Amino acid sequence: MKILIVGSGGREYSIGLALHKEEKIKKLYFAPGNGATDNLGENVAIKDFEELATFAKTQEIDLTIVGPEVPLVDGIVDVFKKHGLTIFGPSKAAARLEGSKIFMKNFLARHGIPTAKYIQTKNLEEANTFIDSLSLPIVVKADGLCAGKGVIIAKTYEEAKSAAQEMLSGESFGDAGTSIVVEEFLDGYELSVFAICDGKDYKVLPAAQDHKRLLDNDEGPNTGGMGAYAPTPLIDEELYNKVAQRVVKPTLAGMEAEGNPFEGVLFIGLMIVKGEPIVLEYNVRFGDPECEILMPLIESSVSDLFYKAATKDLSNLDIKIKDKFAVGIVMASENYPYSNSKPSEILISEALEDEIKEHTHISFAGVSKEEEKLFATGGRVLLCIGVGDSIKQARDRAYKRCGDVHFAGKKFRSDIAYQALK
Repeated sequence: MKILIVGSGGREYSIGLALHKEEKIKKLYFAPGNGATDNLGENVAIKDFEELATFAKTQEIDLTIVGPEVPLVDGIVDVFKKHGLTIFGPSKAAARLEGSKIFMKNFLARHGIPTAKYIQTKNLEEANTFIDSLSLPIVVKADGLCAGKGVIIAKTYEEAKSAAQEMLSGESFGDAGTSIVVEEFLDGYELSVFAICDGKDYKVLPAAQDHKRLLDNDEGPNTGGMGAYAPTPLIDEELYNKVAQRVVKPTLAGMEAEGNPFEGVLFIGLMIVKGEPIVLEYNVRFGDPECEILMPLIESSVSDLFYKAATKDLSNLDIKIKDKFAVGIVMASENYPYSNSKPSEILISEALEDEIKEHTHISFAGVSKEEEKLFATGGRVLLCIGVGDSIKQARDRAYKRCGDVHFAGKKFRSDIAYQALK
């Protein structure tokens, strides 16, 4: 089986790593990949969707897996399907669940899926009036894609109005913010649930918890994610069932009824309020760093999971999840998330303990390669992932692996999974 993975981050590396271990995989390609993905397969420097589809046909690619949201929102799936290629991911129309927060909120309202009280608007006066009607804090969101950073949780009315003004003027997020959603703040705890979907059927993966803030104790600015763990003890079978019945099933039924059947990863950002799941947002791809901890927990064939979802055959798949826990620690560059950092060579010491060799690995993200040397090139550089029989064991193993990684300016949180270990 030949597989093409679109993307260049730790998410795509982790998918590739999981596939690389399967005997049935003949060849992996990454477009464009990063400095470490060429250890798993071949990097392809093609950005244009039509050219990439032609490449996939020429190389007789059996399956294409799209990692990031931007190519999905821009319609890569439609292009590949036009060429008769098998591809995992939602169509451009279905990807609006992430590409437009306004589309997503209105979809939830149309289909009775629980979500926070909200208003969508392009009018500052209308936004300010709604802001005045809410209790603090208040959530202000840019409509379009903002790399996970287009959400402001304002602690004062002045801050909320200022955020609305800056978004609507284009000052904060350009065109992505010229239409906004203002919504009530929900007081509970957050969960990430991932459903692999084929338009009608679905398979739910273990719920994960991400750590967005840069610093320990959830302080500092929001980032793309500084670590994650799964499965979280904050969910049980009753809550999983509520998510399936109240969120996943009506979402798939609603998308199909509207002529945009959802295929791919439905990433559901939930707030759990008094035991009830409320949808904060949808993404249409794996989270990063959640993907890096979910891949090693899948015991059955990862390629079967993606292929059967892409060919509308999930009902014939028996997915097996390991009875284990995984914790991922993001190691970021010196100036992340404020500005770019100078490239720095990455030195990795060999793990001395058999336990660490066997139960940890590294997923590479923001790296380049020069003369067979890896360099940290800014942003989130890599993740150290530990797997264990408990969250504590998995976390301890991951942090031991962090001690083997060295590059100038490296930084990482020391409290990943603290919520589960209080």
